[in-house]
Amino acid sequence: MTPTGPQYRSVGYAIFLLLTGASGWVASFILVLERMTLLERPGESLACDVNPFVSCGTVIESWQGSLFGFPNPLLGVAGFVAPMAVGVGLLAGARFARWFWTLFVVGLGGAWAFVTWLFTQTVFSIGVLCPWCMLVWLATIPLFWFSLLFTASRGLLAVPAALTRAGRGMWPFAWAIVVANYAVFALIILAVFPHLPRVLFG
Repeated sequence: MTPTGPQYRSVGYAIFLLLTGASGWVASFILVLERMTLLERPGESLACDVNPFVSCGTVIESWQGSLFGFPNPLLGVAGFVAPMAVGVGLLAGARFARWFWTLFVVGLGGAWAFVTWLFTQTVFSIGVLCPWCMLVWLATIPLFWFSLLFTASRGLLAVPAALTRAGRGMWPFAWAIVVANYAVFALIILAVFPHLPRVLFG
């Protein structure tokens, strides 16, 4: 069954998918280029290697940076195409079945879980922050939460009616959930790197 009706389409949500998807894709693509630079010239200092606390190269060359045997940014280059494609489809008036929306949100949930794991590894294990990686986090977090609550609130997911009602109740507060997620990340970073603000802005 394919959902229809005015509540199905949202130009604002479509544009949101395009902007966040494009931001994540650009950051992932730049990380791929940086990885290629390190392969061609090992030990090269990258433009995003700012100081001992902020360095793309350290993160890229860690084992966590290639968890599945290839650079993680390749997942972003491929994966962020999906929300952009869905956004373009919505602007064009496309209608997607509930199974499609369910798989879409599940995929975004997997991406959110993966970047959350990468965040913990970057902060607690590697001990260095990667600017382009953080842009990927910044894009993935709202992509997941807004998409989950948008689709749930409009009955687009193949879930029980109770979850649809819960989605409707939570949708007006989607922004607060995203802000809270950002705040948790920021507070953890400040707790682990208490001297970071002084290094960056001092």
